[in-house]
Amino acid sequence: MSETPTAESVPPPAPGAEEYLALDFANSAVALPGGHFIDLLGTPDATNRWLTERGLAPADAGVQEMCAAQLRSLREHLRSLFAARVAGLPALPAALSAVNDALSKAPTAELLYWDERNGPYRAAPCPTNEILDRALAALAANAADLLTGPDADRLTGCGSAPCNRYLLRHGRRHWCSTRCGDRARAARAYARRTRPEA
Repeated sequence: MSETPTAESVPPPAPGAEEYLALDFANSAVALPGGHFIDLLGTPDATNRWLTERGLAPADAGVQEMCAAQLRSLREHLRSLFAARVAGLPALPAALSAVNDALSKAPTAELLYWDERNGPYRAAPCPTNEILDRALAALAANAADLLTGPDADRLTGCGSAPCNRYLLRHGRRHWCSTRCGDRARAARAYARRTRPEA
């Protein structure tokens, strides 16, 4: 059952999400105990808020459902690539194609502009119709950097069911949050107490 995200229901960012926006993006769909599910991109308003909070769109971008659906689709493809990397399996061609398509959406060259007061400067143009393309490209590029960079070997899934978030492992930590770690330890302790005597 999907629920409206509240400050109490959304876990804190997983380890590594501060360094990799793509990790934060992949974790924007959160499975919680009791069959609850939070989708931080579940509505156009929520998607606009998520993008704005991360500097990927202005607050008045006016994200529509079609744009939110494209972002959710890219998120699922990134999650597929993360899962393949963690499991040591080949990536699905559709996921690679989706990420490469997103990477090619934004122009790479910053154009030259001239300000009457300050003179020449370079900036990437971003008309309103390109906001989504730029966000998709930025998220895909960040995911590609994570998957091909030195932190790729630290990428793992949270070890506390039913959590579906990814994190960068630090030492022995295999949980995305203290809440998940406590839940996993409690489940292990309960399993030991209820295990039948051999």
